[in-house]
Amino acid sequence: MTFVKSLSLLLAIPVVYFGPALPVHAQAIAEGVVQLPKPGPDLGINQGYQPHVDLPIVPANPPAAVVYLEGDFSRVPRPVVHATGQMPQKNITFAPDLIAVLVGTTVEFPNLDDTYHNVFSYSKTKRFDLGRYRRDEKPGAVLFDKPGAVTVHCDIHDRMRGTVLVLETPFFVKTDTKGNYRLEHLPPGNYLLKAWVTERDVRERPVELKNGSTLRVDFPGK
Repeated sequence: MTFVKSLSLLLAIPVVYFGPALPVHAQAIAEGVVQLPKPGPDLGINQGYQPHVDLPIVPANPPAAVVYLEGDFSRVPRPVVHATGQMPQKNITFAPDLIAVLVGTTVEFPNLDDTYHNVFSYSKTKRFDLGRYRRDEKPGAVLFDKPGAVTVHCDIHDRMRGTVLVLETPFFVKTDTKGNYRLEHLPPGNYLLKAWVTERDVRERPVELKNGSTLRVDFPGK
C-alpha cells in the first residue's frame, strides 16, 4: 500500500473521481514536512451522561495537518464526490479528530463506544446538532456544502473536539504524525500550497509545478 493510499484510509477521505486523468507527462508532485505543534496536555474527561459506564480513556489524537493546493483549476475536470466521509467516536474521542473533505461531501459520525454521544457544531460554516445516540443507533449524516473549518463537539464529553476541513480544491492530503506529506497527480502551473494546522495557523507558499517534476516544500513552524 502506498504512502498516499494509507493516509487516505486514515483520513476517511471520501472517494473522489477527477474525470479524465491528466497525461502522465502533465503531472507534478509536491512533498515535504510540516512542522507540527507539540501535543497539548490531556485534560481528562467530564462525562455528563451515564457516568457509571466504564470506558478506556486514551490520549487525544497526535497533531497533524492538511496540505492542499489552491489556484485556478479551470482546466482540470471537475471532481464528482460519490462517497461518504466518516469521523467515528471511539474511546471518548473523535478518531481521527481531523478530516478533510471536498465541498459537497456528506460525513457520518458513528458512535463506537458503549455510551451515549452527541455531535454538534456552532461553526458559521455549518451549524448542526445530531442529538444524543447510542452505539447501535445510526445518527443523521451531515452535508458540508460550504468551504471552511467546522469544529465539532460532544455535549456529553467536554474533552471531545474535532475538525472537518471543507475544501474547494480536490488536491489535498493529511500529513502523518511526523508532518510528512506527499501530493501526487498535480496539474502544472503556479499555485498556492497551504498547510492547515489550526484555524489560527495556516501556512502558505507560492509554488510553480512543472510537468513530471517533484517539488520539495517544507513548512516550518511559526
